Amino acid sequence: MARYFNGKEIELLAPAGTFEIFEAVIQSACDAVYFGGPVLNMRMMRKGYNLSRGEIVKALETAHKLDKKVYVTVNNLFSEEDVEEAREYLRFLDNARPDALIVQDMAVLELIREMELTVPVHASVMMNVHNLEMIYALRDLGVSRVVTSREMDLQTAKLLGQRSGMELEYFIHGDMCSVHGANCYFSSQVFGMSSNRGKCMKPCRWDYRIKKDGYVFPAEYPLAVKDMFMYEHLPELIESGITSFKIEGRMRDKEFMVSLANSYGEAIDRYIEDPLGFDRTVDSKELYKNRKRDFSTAYAFGRPGLSNINRRYEGTGKFYSTGKVFSTPTAERELSGNRVMQLRERLSEAACGKQVRPELAVRVNNMEQARLVLEMGVENLYLPGEVFAPDLPFTKQDIKELGALKGQTRLYLGMPRMMTELHFAQFDHLLGGERLPIDGLMITNLGAIRRFRNTGYPMIGDVNLNVYNHLSAGLYAGLGLDKLTVSPEMTMEHFADFTSRCGLPLEVVVHGTPALMYMEHDLFENTEVMEPIGEEDNLYVSNDVLVLKTDKGENPVYRDQYGRNHLLFSKELCYLPVLEEMKGLGIASFRIEGATYSTSQLRVIIEAYRNAINGSGVKDELLGGLQPVYAGFTLGSLQFN
Repeated sequence: MARYFNGKEIELLAPAGTFEIFEAVIQSACDAVYFGGPVLNMRMMRKGYNLSRGEIVKALETAHKLDKKVYVTVNNLFSEEDVEEAREYLRFLDNARPDALIVQDMAVLELIREMELTVPVHASVMMNVHNLEMIYALRDLGVSRVVTSREMDLQTAKLLGQRSGMELEYFIHGDMCSVHGANCYFSSQVFGMSSNRGKCMKPCRWDYRIKKDGYVFPAEYPLAVKDMFMYEHLPELIESGITSFKIEGRMRDKEFMVSLANSYGEAIDRYIEDPLGFDRTVDSKELYKNRKRDFSTAYAFGRPGLSNINRRYEGTGKFYSTGKVFSTPTAERELSGNRVMQLRERLSEAACGKQVRPELAVRVNNMEQARLVLEMGVENLYLPGEVFAPDLPFTKQDIKELGALKGQTRLYLGMPRMMTELHFAQFDHLLGGERLPIDGLMITNLGAIRRFRNTGYPMIGDVNLNVYNHLSAGLYAGLGLDKLTVSPEMTMEHFADFTSRCGLPLEVVVHGTPALMYMEHDLFENTEVMEPIGEEDNLYVSNDVLVLKTDKGENPVYRDQYGRNHLLFSKELCYLPVLEEMKGLGIASFRIEGATYSTSQLRVIIEAYRNAINGSGVKDELLGGLQPVYAGFTLGSLQFN
């Protein structure tokens, strides 16, 4: 089955959570169906869902007899244990011959190359593909289709598709996230359940209040976005040149999915038959009546603002297949002596005998912090690509000034996590001119590696590359990265397995308040359009900082120069008590995320970690006398096994 408009193929892609649902959905008006197998996909939370190996084979036979396609999701991040399981599973899938695999982890691409498999590969939305260079880089690695980032508007998709010639897949209906793909670490840090490994506990659906400037605002569910609904905009979708129109919903029931696929498929057919007389609203009322959440076009036509936030049924679980909410507000676990002892024992077991003296690295947010880092002779200074307001971005003159002062310190220039074509043009101009007094670039996405690897500046990989296993680490190293930052989501076992297995230079974020969520959605808009309902000071940060508040804590939120929001830890990440054991794993450098600290606070933290690295810390104290600046200390995801 195939649909065409002006000679361009259009595919309606529907989900199926079980074989029974697949059997019904494949008979609907869709052109293709995607589902997960028994392992290694992003819907591993619900028992009884996903297809067995035998069901995968049957599904392929059924679909291909109908001249329809099947895509199998292998789209979570792999632990070292998963890598070994993936080898055998990928061999099975290659023999079964689905029309493509949908993947997130770079390890899949490396395994396919290593094992000489021929199954086609599509890049998952969890690869967060958002610029032309990423598409080119993935094409070079054998990817034949890209699912665009959820924040991509149709005009950008049209531009990228035309320039690259790559098939693009775009979500048109269903549950969306408020956070950039693969940039949400909240669930892993609070529950040990990684959203990038198919186990998200949905803290974005909690009931928060927003506080700023001493006032409380009635935001209720400020991160809970509406369902995507593009039914009335099929002409614009088709005009954008997107190949595959994707419906979300692998956890939805059979009747709902069949009805939804038929409505969209029949509408596409009506438009192809008579584009001038096309009625956009034929099934709109029925779809609206049977909706789960309220509807939005999300980012298809630009930033939607507060109109993208849902209120319907939030906090009730009515739109989940289980009928229950995934979680309720939960505090980050406090660092404890018992857990430190467990970590020390496990990391000591994993020690690999590498004799490497780790370096210290500090990411700053302003010139005052940067000068302090240089004054203290820290080995590595990172200037961020995204600076938290009210500080201003680092200028070329700032970089030159720091370059003149840096002495033996290595100076790295960071990039935004999400890089548009405008950002690439800006960095092209900056890096293509006179040689900057920097020692390298901090890389945040695959496209930046491709674009800047021939500039002569060494490159290191930032935390949001989500390096979770030695195969993805090796692939990135092969592309030109000299050092990689370990995924911030690793549990104790995964961290020990990976760091002891990977022979490449690794960096670990050991202290600070890193971003748990990185989003295009602007929480500050709540304070600009809503009237406050009360007065209340922030507990740990100054009142001019926006915080999301539950009865379990307050998470600060900062806005950068691009208007993007960074929701941070409530507590401070602190690995100081296990630094000695981490040294035994051969970690190349330890990073302090220093953006939110005053210079006096940052000085104390740097001194504590320098003493620990040098072995001169206070031996009989768990934290060497270091006191928390915010709500306490946490071990983050290392709290979990």
